[in-house]
Order: sequence, then structure tokens, then C-alpha cells
Amino acid sequence: MWTEVVTALPGTTLFRPPASEQALAHCATTLGHPLPADLAALLRESNGVEGEYGDGLIWSAERIASENRSLREDAELAALYMPFDPLLFFADAGNGDLFALLPRIDRPDVFVWNHEDDSRTWVAPSLAKYLEWWLTGRIEL
Repeated sequence: MWTEVVTALPGTTLFRPPASEQALAHCATTLGHPLPADLAALLRESNGVEGEYGDGLIWSAERIASENRSLREDAELAALYMPFDPLLFFADAGNGDLFALLPRIDRPDVFVWNHEDDSRTWVAPSLAKYLEWWLTGRIEL
């Protein structure tokens, strides 16, 4: 389903082989909570999706785990920014800003974290709309 949704959108995308259940379980264990259902389903079809210029439209399960762990455990970042624990980063905008879900409250909305001012702004009502709006230019950062 997800590969068909993304393929129907404008722009060039590169799909990877599906994430293994072991990789998804490791990601959830590393994060300390399960992945949102839509994100897990997408990763089961393609373990990450790259955009036209190699940007991470959706990171791999391994990168999701490592990036979130790094951000949550970095003492210097903790002194500069609000806590990252409620956020689940899954993609980057290519300019330092990161896209995130809020899995602990089971909310499907997508937010963008601005690395310059630490704002967290709503950008889409779901993962599918994030992909559509990002690839069609509706999300502007």
C-alpha cells in the first residue's frame, strides 16, 4: 500500500528492501515504545524512502532508532532544547529540521522540529499526508 501511495506522488523516490521484524523490534526496544502503526507498516514495505536528492523522506528503522537515541541522550542538547522524549523523529528536511510523530499519545499528526528556535510545529494530519504535502511542496520550511 505505502509504496503505491508514494509512487503515485510527484518526484523521484527510491525504495529500500523491507525492514525485518527483528529490525522493527530492535527499533521499538531502543526507543522504549512501539512504532506507530502507519510508520511500522511503511517500514515493512520499504526500510526507508529517499527523495529525489537523497534526502530522507522516511528514515530506515536503524536510523530512526539511532537518531532518536542520540537526540534523547545528548546532555548538551538537553541543556539547549525542550525534551525530545515525546517526539519520534523519522525524517529530515535537509536543512537541520526534523519531522516527528507523537507515538506515546497515539496521535497520527506530523510535526516539524526547527533546530534554530526549538519550535515544534504541526505540518500534516497523518504520515500519508506528510508524504503527499512534502513531495508536492505544500510543506514549506
